[in-house]
Amino acid sequence: MGYWKSTVVPKFKKIFEKNNTKKLAAAEACKSFDEAKEGYTKEFEEKKSELQTKVIEIYEASATQIKELIKEPKDAALKKNATGVTKFLEELSKIEFPGSKPVHEACSKFGPTLVQGPITFVFEKVSTFIVVEEKETKDKDVAVETVAEEEKKDEVVAETEVKAPVEEVAAPAAAEPPKDC
Repeated sequence: MGYWKSTVVPKFKKIFEKNNTKKLAAAEACKSFDEAKEGYTKEFEEKKSELQTKVIEIYEASATQIKELIKEPKDAALKKNATGVTKFLEELSKIEFPGSKPVHEACSKFGPTLVQGPITFVFEKVSTFIVVEEKETKDKDVAVETVAEEEKKDEVVAETEVKAPVEEVAAPAAAEPPKDC
């Protein structure tokens, strides 16, 4: 029992203390980010027009998994695409996107799974630029669908007009009584 307490238990404590230390530091980083959110939001509103083209370029250059994460942030997908998230945040910090530098630093130190709140905040701000782009493409798709529906209606009307004379010709032939043998 003495060996167990003197050598094995301290090793287990070291393993679990490392994780706790990392989690505590990540929680501190998240807390400091939460306190600064208002400032990031104000800075975002001021720089919105300047950042739009840059953010869209970075978004288009990113992988499809990252694009899906930005639209709908999910914990499992965030963990699965940790390197892509880190790279995306690094690109955002290069263009000085509000709040991206501290999030990138925390993400690179502690991993994206421990700083999900700040990452989600930055992704929500990025998605405001992306939603505008999607609405334009959806409007184009709706316009194409309405034109296609109008063409189908015209085809149906044309088919009914063609069928009507054919039925009239066939009707007198059927009106003759059958001949008895």
